[in-house]
Amino acid sequence: MPDSQKTLPDSLKIEFCGLKFNSPLVLLSGCVGFGEEYTRVAGFSNRDAGAVCLKGTTLKPRLGNPPHRLCETPSGLLNAIGLQNPGVEYVVNKILPALDFGETRFIANVAGSTLEEYAEVTRRFDDSPIDAIEINISCPNVKEGGVQFGNDPEMSARVVAACRRVTKKPLITKLSPNQTDIAENARRCLEAGTDAFAAINTFAGMAIDPETRKPTLGNFQGGLSGPAIKPLALLKVQQVYQITKPHGVPIIGQGGVTTVRDALEFLIAGASAVGVGTALFYDPLVGKTLNVGIAEYLGLHGLSHVSGLVGSLDTDGAAIKSCAAG
Repeated sequence: MPDSQKTLPDSLKIEFCGLKFNSPLVLLSGCVGFGEEYTRVAGFSNRDAGAVCLKGTTLKPRLGNPPHRLCETPSGLLNAIGLQNPGVEYVVNKILPALDFGETRFIANVAGSTLEEYAEVTRRFDDSPIDAIEINISCPNVKEGGVQFGNDPEMSARVVAACRRVTKKPLITKLSPNQTDIAENARRCLEAGTDAFAAINTFAGMAIDPETRKPTLGNFQGGLSGPAIKPLALLKVQQVYQITKPHGVPIIGQGGVTTVRDALEFLIAGASAVGVGTALFYDPLVGKTLNVGIAEYLGLHGLSHVSGLVGSLDTDGAAIKSCAAG
């Protein structure tokens, strides 16, 4: 057993939708390919994450969007990959058998442009060794499906219900921040049968090349991730937590996590697990740093387990201070 697995303390091990996670960290879809890309990096191990979300998968292969697909922004990254993937048949038959399910939990990311496609891709993953299924109803960089489903609570619920009918595996609904009322969307998805949420996906954004006066991204717009969105993501997680708390439904909190403090803030806001994405592009070993830092924080504050942090935000105290300042 690798040292990275041995050194993860019990205080970091969680249960998420009935699945055992070695760490509260989840490597996010689109950032680690299909679970094998970063294993080539010296010192990297999937065992440092509680789960790995595989790249978004559709029914048929997709080539993705035209270049440019990436654009750095201040404290962030715009991406417009466009769900490039080899299709669910290839993923199930060729990729999943090559993964080591003894390392970590693997979560499929299902995308589509119709209800029928979402359901069929989910059905294919149901008949596979995948541990859980993330429903991607919130991708802002594809022209069909994507945000059209994720920004409408009724459509979001219909997608969840369609997927629920064809699988008994845990369903995680990935919520869009690009909507009027994320809490209402979460409520509707809960009623439709989701088991958990990932909050949030990227914010829709764009960049312009002043020399050509054209959009920098070939798709015109893309999804903004990275530290720039963290304050916005934290608020969304807290809003969703108010809906999920009475039902004990867990949240993967994500959006700009790069430091130990970032991870702690998401846990305190109500996330049961913490997603790491953009940070991996410049520090593939950031998971090790986050695990050590979270464990040290728990020890310093007399907490025996990371679950003691989840949803511990003192909102009453904040309200009192706000009134006093006013």
